[in-house]
Amino acid sequence: MKKMIPVAVLLAVMSTALPASASDDVLRFPIAGAMAANDAQGRLGDEVSFYFGDQPTPPVLQRIISDKTSLRTNGFGKSAEKACNWVFLSAMLQLKKRAKDLGANAVINIVSNFKNVEMSSQTEFECADGALMAGVALKGDFVKIAK
Repeated sequence: MKKMIPVAVLLAVMSTALPASASDDVLRFPIAGAMAANDAQGRLGDEVSFYFGDQPTPPVLQRIISDKTSLRTNGFGKSAEKACNWVFLSAMLQLKKRAKDLGANAVINIVSNFKNVEMSSQTEFECADGALMAGVALKGDFVKIAK
């Protein structure tokens, strides 16, 4: 019984701390910085091309579908930039997998889509950074382009 009291106290403290993480700060980071971290370029490869915001693209041969991804990662004890770069890569890897599953060779018009509010940029992405978690939500069009 004595061992259960500290566990109950810990759970009570955690339950009051978790709602505080819901008030995420929405930060912007450079896409180039995220692509340079965590071997992002190597892990994404060149099978699927990515175009952010209104970046010019080669001719689109076929539009397949628009879709989105939203991922979170543990941000505890990490700088906001480190956590956000990591979850950005995870979101990009998910876009790559979805593109391959659909037979697309590119994802175009990629925008940040935190809480379904779009932020379009060729150079930056948005990341929600909270006390415990960091999250990135992206939306894009899966297409076949002329290569």
